[in-house]
Amino acid sequence: MRVAWATDIHLNFPSEDTRGAFYDSFRAAGAEAAVVTGDIADAPTLVDRLREMGDALPCPLYFVLGNHDFYRSDVETMRAAAHALARAHPRLRYLTASDPVVLGPRAALVGHDGWADGRAGDFLRSRVFLNDYRFIADLVTHDPRERLARLQRVARDAADTLAAAAARALDQRPHVLVATHVPPFREACWHEGELSDDQWAPHFTSVVMGDALRAVMAARPDRTMEVLCGHTHSAGVAQILPNLLVRTGAAEYGSPALAGLLEV
Repeated sequence: MRVAWATDIHLNFPSEDTRGAFYDSFRAAGAEAAVVTGDIADAPTLVDRLREMGDALPCPLYFVLGNHDFYRSDVETMRAAAHALARAHPRLRYLTASDPVVLGPRAALVGHDGWADGRAGDFLRSRVFLNDYRFIADLVTHDPRERLARLQRVARDAADTLAAAAARALDQRPHVLVATHVPPFREACWHEGELSDDQWAPHFTSVVMGDALRAVMAARPDRTMEVLCGHTHSAGVAQILPNLLVRTGAAEYGSPALAGLLEV
C-alpha cells in the first residue's frame, strides 16, 4: 500500500486554489491512504477544512491533531469535534480515538496527537513562550510550574494510550506505522538541519512518549516501528533502535505539501 504523508499543513492560511492543488497531489502520488500528523488548521476552521479534505481526497484520510488545531479552544472540545466528524465522514479517521488500522498483510497504523512534556532541555528556564500558552485554554496560566504540570499530564496520557495501541497493533502485524504530532525523541526534534537546543526542545519534544515507544520496541526485537511526526517544520530522520525509526516532516506556512510517500 502506498501511503502519502503530510504534516503541519495549516489549511487556515492558503487560498482555496492552493488547497485544491495540495489535495490533487495525493491523487498524483497514487496514494491508497493518507496520513496527516497534525496542525491541520486552527479550532475555528478545523472541522470545515477536515471535511473539505476528506471530500476531495481519493483515499481514506487518517489524522491526528497538533497544537494549532486547539488554538482558540481547548483539548477536550476539539478532540470531541474531530471524533464526531470522523464518525460521520466515510473517508476520515481520527487515530487518537481509533483502534489500530490494518493497512495490509504486513503493516498496521496507530496514532495520537501527543504533546510536548517539557522534559527535554530546561522548561522553567526557557525564554521561549509559545502561542499555545495564550490560545489553548488548558495551558493558560501565569504559573510556569503549573503550565509544566498540565503539559506533563496530557503528555503522559498520550504516551500511555499510544504505547498500548502500538503493542496491540504489533500483535496483529510485524510492522507498525505511528502517527503523532510532537517528536517523541530529542534526536528527532530538528530545526533547520540541527537538533533543537535547551531553549526550544522542552516545547517541541515528548520525552515520555519516546520512553514509552522505546520500551514497546525493546521488548519486540522481531517487530519494526516507523514514527511519523512534525511540529518543528523541519525534516530529519532518527534511528532510535535497530527496529525503531522516526521521520520528522518539513512544512511551510501557506504552502501545504506532501512530506513523504511510504510503501507499507
